[in-house]
Amino acid sequence: MGELVRLDRHRRPDPRPAAPEPLWREVVGRRLRDLRRDRDERLADTAARAGCSPQYLSELERGRKDPSSEILAAVAGALGSSLREVVGLAHTDLARGRGSHGPVLMAA
Repeated sequence: MGELVRLDRHRRPDPRPAAPEPLWREVVGRRLRDLRRDRDERLADTAARAGCSPQYLSELERGRKDPSSEILAAVAGALGSSLREVVGLAHTDLARGRGSHGPVLMAA
């Protein structure tokens, strides 16, 4: 408190729109994909161990689906990781401002 903020009234606002914050599912999905690729695994192999379809795992990795905590834990475990590690990595990405890949499109 007590901190003064100097306003420059002659400065023009930045015309560039602010980059949208990434969605949680997008950041988590990228982390899952990174973990899978680090292991040089195919979607089908990881999905089989996690108990889901390769198509569903692909949608998770691309940030198209919001995984339940159960499926997220299963995929993390199939990758030799933990739910805590995946969530921690995603949290770090968001805190550092990483994870945004472009515009976010929302379904109506």
